[in-house]
Amino acid sequence: MGHAVGDVLGLAAGVAVSPLPIVAMILVLATPRGRLNGPLLAIGWILGLAVLGAIMLVVGGSGGGSTDKHPATWVGALKLALGVLLVLFGARQWRRRPTDAAQAQLPQWMAAIDRFTPVKVLALGLALSAANAKNAPLTIAAGVSISSAGIPVPQQIVTLAVFVLIGSTGVLAPLGVYLLMGERAKNVLGNWRDWAVLHNVAVMAVLFLVLGLKLVGDGVSVLAS
Repeated sequence: MGHAVGDVLGLAAGVAVSPLPIVAMILVLATPRGRLNGPLLAIGWILGLAVLGAIMLVVGGSGGGSTDKHPATWVGALKLALGVLLVLFGARQWRRRPTDAAQAQLPQWMAAIDRFTPVKVLALGLALSAANAKNAPLTIAAGVSISSAGIPVPQQIVTLAVFVLIGSTGVLAPLGVYLLMGERAKNVLGNWRDWAVLHNVAVMAVLFLVLGLKLVGDGVSVLAS
């Protein structure tokens, strides 16, 4: 199981470093219902990663993701395709990065986040993890890597849980600060929010490119072996 965990650690770290979801959590915590909606956003996030990852475990298991404890050819092809997709996204993000940090803006939907109902906040957490242009490909790649590692199903589930836990640290960190520090958390979370807003596009572009190239390398390695 150790090698399977090692394969997904980098992918999990890439999911954890997600500036916009972190900003979304900070904004949710700043609302009057932050103590309720913050945990709901975290639950939605975790569910999104867990469900998408579990689907890929099932797909990998039924599709013969591993043959003689070696990843199947389609696993390599999928990783290669996901890697190319991330690289293209990264190049697009880099070209669109603001030349002046002062021009950095948040998506329009974030302006209405204080009016989100608990159901909408839960759905937002699901969308930010399972339907995100970076996190969805990384979670799919992680699920496929686990299912093709040639380990028993219980160990696959444990490995997926490790991926979800590490991938959730970025979103859980503001929630932890909020719950532990109370009013003193405002300044800390405000500084985190400002940094994430200013550097979101550049950070995402670099992550897209680095993780995309990793998946391309993994895919080529599987196809060439």
